[in-house]
Amino acid sequence: MPDPRKPLVDYRAEGAVAVLTLDAPPANTYSHEMMLDLDAAILRARFDPAVQVLVVTGSGDRFFCAGADIGMLQRADPTYKYYFCLHANETISRLEQTPKLVIAALNGHTVGGGLEVALAADLRIARHGCGKVGLPEVALGVLPGTGGTQRLARLVGKSKAIELMVSGRTFDTAEALALGLVNRVVEGGDFMAQVLDYARSFTTPGRAAMAVGHIKRAVQTGAELPLDAGLALERELQAKLFASADAAEGIRAYNEKRTAAFEGR
Repeated sequence: MPDPRKPLVDYRAEGAVAVLTLDAPPANTYSHEMMLDLDAAILRARFDPAVQVLVVTGSGDRFFCAGADIGMLQRADPTYKYYFCLHANETISRLEQTPKLVIAALNGHTVGGGLEVALAADLRIARHGCGKVGLPEVALGVLPGTGGTQRLARLVGKSKAIELMVSGRTFDTAEALALGLVNRVVEGGDFMAQVLDYARSFTTPGRAAMAVGHIKRAVQTGAELPLDAGLALERELQAKLFASADAAEGIRAYNEKRTAAFEGR
């Protein structure tokens, strides 16, 4: 029998950009079912050759994601909670490791597990005044358990990450920008239209999407390796790019003093 429930992640393609929208009003909190839907959407985008960039956002204009469904966690037994966190970690890591650029579009409050999802993206864009950002799990007597302790420390440093998590405080997008948690804050106009314009700047024909993906892999994977192993990975990926049609086009266009027209291959 087909699953009759409404999908909790909306998937739509905007040309070379796939938009994955967390859709569980009012706060887009995630559950096991949402993680199943998010996992499926990530895989769909990953294996669609037409998709070059993924954008993850929340439905509505108040919340990107407020993290895990606390009511669900309250009802669940400890074993279920453990496996729920394990599956959520696997899904979020898949987002981080997919070999295509991932942009988190923070349209509203991004707290708890919602920030943990956003931290797995490569770039984060926030709407000015969209709400609060932070990891307040300590107030519940737990820690940020879907990658927050690890990704936040890697992004802002150990001491600042510990301070933010043990205080549990939330802050606005201006402070998030200053901390490096978001890459840019946009004002005015249609937020998602601006996000999509930004996302398209990393797609063909203006940008070599294969090179973008390989840069991501070199950083995401190489940063966890010893330097010599990271350099070996970098050389391997560079060799693949040197053999690509896009590299041939980019070098030819440079020598001919014209704009390159990349094809993503």
